[in-house]
Order: sequence, then structure tokens, then C-alpha cells
Amino acid sequence: MSLIRIAWRNFRFRTLSSLLTTLSLALGVGLVVLVLSIYGIISEAFVRNASVGPNLVVGAAGSGLQLTLNSIFYLSQPIENLDYTDYMDFMSQAQRADQVEQFGGDPSLAEDDGKYYDFLAGGYAIPLALGDYYGTFRLVGTTPDFFEKLRFGPMVDQEFTFRDGRAFVTESEEHGYFEAVLGSRVAAEMGINVGDVIYPTHGDPEGKQHDEAFTVVGVMNPTGTPNDRAAFINLEGFYLMKGHAKPVDSATVFEYTLGESVKQTIASEFDGDLDDAFVETMTDQLNSAVPVAAQTAKDAVAAAELKQQQAQQSAEVTPLSIPEREITAILIRNGNLMFAPMMQNMIKETKTRQAVAPIGEINKLMGAIVGPLLTALMAITLLTCIVAAVGILVAIYNSMNDRRKDIAIMRALGARRGTVTTIILMESLIIALIGGIVGWVSAHAAIFFASGYIESQTGIQVGFLSTSKMEIAVLPLVLILALLAGLLPAWSAYRTDVGSNLSA
Repeated sequence: MSLIRIAWRNFRFRTLSSLLTTLSLALGVGLVVLVLSIYGIISEAFVRNASVGPNLVVGAAGSGLQLTLNSIFYLSQPIENLDYTDYMDFMSQAQRADQVEQFGGDPSLAEDDGKYYDFLAGGYAIPLALGDYYGTFRLVGTTPDFFEKLRFGPMVDQEFTFRDGRAFVTESEEHGYFEAVLGSRVAAEMGINVGDVIYPTHGDPEGKQHDEAFTVVGVMNPTGTPNDRAAFINLEGFYLMKGHAKPVDSATVFEYTLGESVKQTIASEFDGDLDDAFVETMTDQLNSAVPVAAQTAKDAVAAAELKQQQAQQSAEVTPLSIPEREITAILIRNGNLMFAPMMQNMIKETKTRQAVAPIGEINKLMGAIVGPLLTALMAITLLTCIVAAVGILVAIYNSMNDRRKDIAIMRALGARRGTVTTIILMESLIIALIGGIVGWVSAHAAIFFASGYIESQTGIQVGFLSTSKMEIAVLPLVLILALLAGLLPAWSAYRTDVGSNLSA
């Protein structure tokens, strides 16, 4: 009979004692694996999600970590908003001219490329407007570029796909301003499908519900990223919700709207309902009134009110002008990553804005806060494994009194001291191996059954085989400790006196 079969027979012979010892070890290993797995999954997911898509995030000056958490992970609260012109700093001259023509703004914005446009080098700049919620989920105002240009996954090459429907597109008569796309988790928890409408709440999940309804045009497939927990709406629709226009001097807005082509602007605003003579008269009056601030403001307010009334009567929606727009953050991907540090330094010099690398901020978080926590977890892990090993030692050592006669018979039949010692050590290793495997499987089963809750809280998808690098060392460590724990009983077996135990 081989030594391993003799050791296994001893394990089965003392069934209750062996099972209790194995169960004790399995619980210890399961606890260790559970803690390390959750830590590993979360930390790895944070780093992985921070390294996808944008290499920089631009926002108001303040905490870089807070900017990363609310822009990439949709956690924490936004710092402050940026002017829309900060976003236009990443556009070409043609794009800026188009923005001025569409929305109205300072004509000088249309004269040159944005100051950071060359640094993009073929990359992208995607604006985010945050602050509202749909249920408990963050509402994100953005442009169609979010779905067309962002990528995710280990190689940052996976495109967003849709379980149903499509992404919202640039507003038009067919598609309008009020379209929405839901992350997979949002759609599942809220029971929303394509074609339904949603009503965001202002500033807080329990805040006042907006009157504006957004039609859901797409539900995304799961991505394993925080985007699964977000609801996306067209940026223009975000601006058009009540209370989202930046308070500015009405005279400024109207002056920018008129600009150098004041006559054509007025004519277009009134849709040709006014005769040419009236337009000429109004143009002259407004142009002459511009230097006189008070009168200009009065005229501008009156004109704006008239414009609003006409818009309401005709049920038309008018986009906000550029001075009335704000954004929370800008996701940047440099076509040439060599330009990123220069762009980052230039933005930092403005004192009112910052550009941070998400992966750098998450690494700081891991090093400053999570690192010490990991050290504590490792200490607990080591202590737990030692306690489990001591349990094996106690169980086998206590059984030695019962098996001394068996050992003496084996010795009398020709078994060497080394053979007896090896059998005891193998018995210890059998307990460690079974306990370690049962503990590992139990821990991952618990993670699998809690995967829905983990995903709902973090947006991270985990499965039965989701592991961390650290837990790979647990089973070898348990086997080594079990081997050490078996040395004392093995030494006791080694010293067993054959004569006295056979005659007892």
C-alpha cells in the first residue's frame, strides 16, 4: 500500500475529527480568499477603467481625484463648471465658427483655432455635463462623440454596442434634442426599454423632477465599466432643461447674438414676419444702443422676452447661446500622447482649470489609502493561515495517543521511522489541500452569488473565476504552514517506542 493511501486511510478513519479540522481550515482560507478577491477585483477594475478611453480629464481647478471620480466613475460630486468656451479651446477654427453660427456668441471665437486644438493631433475632446440624476443613477449630458469615439476593454479597442436601439445622434428635425441612452444596469433596474420616456431630477436623486421628457432611443450592452450605471442624454437637451442656463447679462447674450451681422440675425429671429423697414429701424436702434449699457440691456431684455414668447407660441425650442452654456468636464484623448504633458501644463497655468491623468490619480489613491489597507489585509491573512495551521497541529497531535499502537505495529512489520514520519506529514497536507480547495471554491461561490450587488454598487462585473493575483499565493502558503504544523506530530511518531507500545 502506498504511503498516500495509508495517509488517506488515516484521514477517513478519524472522519469527524478530520472533517472538523478541514472545515476549520476551509473557513479560514475562504475568509482570506474572499477579502483578497474583493480587494483585487475592485482595485484592478479602478485602474482598468481609469486607463481606458481618455488619457486626460479637464475640469475646474480643485481636487484631481474628485475630478476623476465624478467624470470617469460617476462618483463624488462635481467641483465647479467650466465655460463652454473652454471646450471650444479644443476645436478647430471651422468647428468654432460653426458653433458661433449655430448658437450665437462672440464672433471673435470663430476667427482662430482653439489654443489646444493642435495638441489633440487627431484625438478627441468630449464634453460632459453632470449634476442631475435619473433615479439613483447619474445623468450625463454629452455629445454623440461619446459613443462613436470612446473605447473600453483591456486593449482599449472595444466599441460601445447596443442591446436595443441606437446611440442618440446630432439633433435634427427628425431626432430633436431630447433623446437618451441608458446603461445596461440602469435599464434593468428601472425597467425601461427603447421608446419609453424618462424624467431627470435636478441636482439630487430626491430633487425636483424636470418637466422635460427624454425619449430612450438605445440601451447599451454591459461593458463592465461605470457607464453601465449611467443615463446619457443629448448635451443640447441637458442645456434646455429648466435651470440649466448659466445666468449671464442678457445684454451680453443679445449683443453676441447680433454681432456684426445684426441685420440678418434679427431678420432670421423673426422668421421674416416683419417687414424690411421695421428690421432696418430695429437694427439701427440696437446698434446705436450698444455703447449705452443700461439702454442696451433694456432693449436686449425686451427683445429676448419677445423672442421667448414667440418661441413658446410656436412651440419651437431654441438652443442656449454660448455664454449661457457650461460643462463639467472634458474627456481628452491625444492623438499623439507625447503632446499630453505640454497640454496638461498649459491648462494648469490658467489657475482656474486643471487637466489630470485618470490612471495617475487612481494610482495615488491606491498608494495613499488602499496601500496601507492592503498591508493590514495581508497581516490578517497571514495570522488567519497560521491559526488554521495550528488547528491542524492540535488535531493531529491529539490523535497521536490513539495511534501509537498502530505506529508500533507498523514499525514491528518493518516500517522505518522516516516512513511513519512521511505518513503523518502527508495526512497534514491532505487536510490542507482539501481545506484550501473547499475554502477557495466557497469564497468564489460567495462572490458569484453577490456579483449582482457588487455590480450595482461599483459597476464592476465579477464572475466565479474572477481572481486577484494575491490569492494565487494563498494555497501554497497554507500547504507550507500545514507541512510545518505536521512536523511536531511527525516527530512524536518518529520517537514512538515500539516495545512499550506493543506491550501496553
